[in-house]
Order: sequence, then structure tokens, then C-alpha cells
Amino acid sequence: MPHRPTHHKTRGALTNPAGRFAAAGADDFDDGWGTLDAEALADDTPPATRLHADPARRVISRNDSPDVPFSASINPYKGCSHGCIYCFARPTHEYLDHSAGLDFETEIYYKPDAAERFEAELRAPGYRCTPITLGANTDPYQPDERRLRITRALLAVARRFNQPISIVTKGALVTRDIDVLGEMAADNLASVMVSVTSLDATLKRRLEPRAAGPGRRFAAIEALRRAGIPVGVLVAPVIPALTDHELEALVARAAEAGALTAGYVLLRLPYGVKHLFRDWLAAHYPDRAAHVMSLINQSHGGRDYDARWGQRMRGSGVHAELIARRFRLACRRAGIDASRRITLDTGRFACPPAAGDQKAFDFA
Repeated sequence: MPHRPTHHKTRGALTNPAGRFAAAGADDFDDGWGTLDAEALADDTPPATRLHADPARRVISRNDSPDVPFSASINPYKGCSHGCIYCFARPTHEYLDHSAGLDFETEIYYKPDAAERFEAELRAPGYRCTPITLGANTDPYQPDERRLRITRALLAVARRFNQPISIVTKGALVTRDIDVLGEMAADNLASVMVSVTSLDATLKRRLEPRAAGPGRRFAAIEALRRAGIPVGVLVAPVIPALTDHELEALVARAAEAGALTAGYVLLRLPYGVKHLFRDWLAAHYPDRAAHVMSLINQSHGGRDYDARWGQRMRGSGVHAELIARRFRLACRRAGIDASRRITLDTGRFACPPAAGDQKAFDFA
């Protein structure tokens, strides 16, 4: 794929640069024969999504990061065809010998045996129940979940074991599973955080080309609440001089939809994401690109990103503190308790009989 910025309206990244671990790379150059211009004119077809089965030995991942509110997670997919240009997970695709650019949104790996591996881990003698987050890295309700139904299968396992599950998504497809989530929520075993970025449909299409529109996400919050499922909103990412002016409106709209709690994350640009985002800014918002990056730098100690715990999610400095204060005030005005944490019940966990287990004895 080309390394020159090429915009496809259904894709977020404009380029597909070599990953950090690639043994070789390639760059376009003008050889004087006009091939670059000809190639650009011909390159108007969006890259297709390719699915790869990725069998797993284990699916539960553990972390001890002090600035995330969970210690266990499952990611049914690697890569995400929502195509969000800002996604902090893009560099993880480089471990698969892919690019963090277009590859991340077109080369999608799925775990066909995720439910079976999940059940095996829950049955392990040393397993100790703790809430598990679906969607910590990539979205469990990205478009291909509609057909593959891997997240749905994981929820079915969790329901049988009374394993508490927390979901983070920007996909309206989560409403498909209201039947299972509603049953689990009745036993305090499920919660959902819906991620929102902007109320501006045009900006959303550029930032997150294949994610659900803002109206559908707020409708999902309303549907989840009607079903008795605890739901919150995550304003993420907050992008200085691009989306930060919408902070109050997003919180207010989430409160109207029924969100019980709220959080926010300042834009994160680790590794190659910073270059992808700069290309995107230059293509879509050239008039304010320098201003956006200046405020981002001011919020990360003069750099594009500060990866230190306690800093990476919120940033530091005057502008970052202003966003924090505005968020707290917006939540107070909307009647949302931003400090509230939805606590799920781990005491109900129990292993059901496995297939083939003898449930009764006939002594006759």
C-alpha cells in the first residue's frame, strides 16, 4: 500500500507505513515518469477488510497498570475496522508484522475458539473470579462481530458461570445482546461504558469512519438503561481545539440518555500513531493542525505523548487542567457522579456442570 497520504472516506489512516519491527521498508519516490500521479489517480478504491482466524491458547489477559480500572480483560479481535485514526491500540498490530496504519483497520484477526478457551480458563482450579473487561484494546462490537458473534459467545459463557463482565464500546451493535446483558445485570454481573467523541457527524466520519454515529450511540445508552443495564459514557478521546469544545454538550446528552457515570481520556498518540494523526490533521484540518498539535504538546510536557502512568490518560499543564475542571463541572451540572464506579458482584461465580458430567446416579 502507498506511503503517500491517500484519503478513503471509509478508512481512517491515510498511509500504511512499515511497523517498528519490520525488517525492510519501502518509500515512494518520483522517478520522473509521472508514476506517482498516475498511481494516485488510480488509487480510489478503499482497501478491503481481510479476516484471519487466530486460535488462542488463552484469552484472559492480566494487567497491573495503576491508572486503569480493571485487572483482567479479553479482546476477541486484533485490529479494528472502525478505523479510528486516534486509536492508541494501533501499534499493537506491529507485533503481527503489520502496519499501525491501514493494516490495523483492514487486517482483522479474530479468535474462533475464544468461548471454548474462556470456559477452560474459568474452570481452571486456580481461577479466582474478578470482573473482566471486553474491549480494553479493540472494540468487541466492531462491524465483523455482527457475523462472527464471538463477543456474543463469550457473554453466553460468562452468563453460565455468573462471571461479571464490563464492556467498553463505540458500537451500537451492543444492543443486539441486551437479552443476555439484561439477565446478567439483574444479578449485578454486567455493565457497559459507551465511548463518544463528537456530536458533529462530519467530524465523526473523518475521525471514526466505520463506528456508529453519535445518535446511535446515545440511543444505545437509552436502550441499555431501559433494560436495567448499568451504563456510563466515556468521552474519549478529548482532542484539543478539535473536539474539546463539545465536552459539556456530550456530558449533558449522555445524562439525558441515562448514563450513570462518566469519564474522559485526553488524546493519546503512542509510537506511530503520532505520525498517522499528524498526516490526518494536515489532510482534513490544515488550518488548525499546528494549533491542535501545539496544545497536545503543552499537555504532554512538550512532547506528542507522555506515556507515564498517571499522565497518559489526563495529561498535565494548564490546558489539561482546564479540561479536567470543565469535565467535573459539566458532570455536576448534568447530575452525573463522575466518581462513581459500577461495582459488579464476584460472589455469584460458580462452575456449572461440564458437558458429559454425570448429574445423577441410578442405584436401582
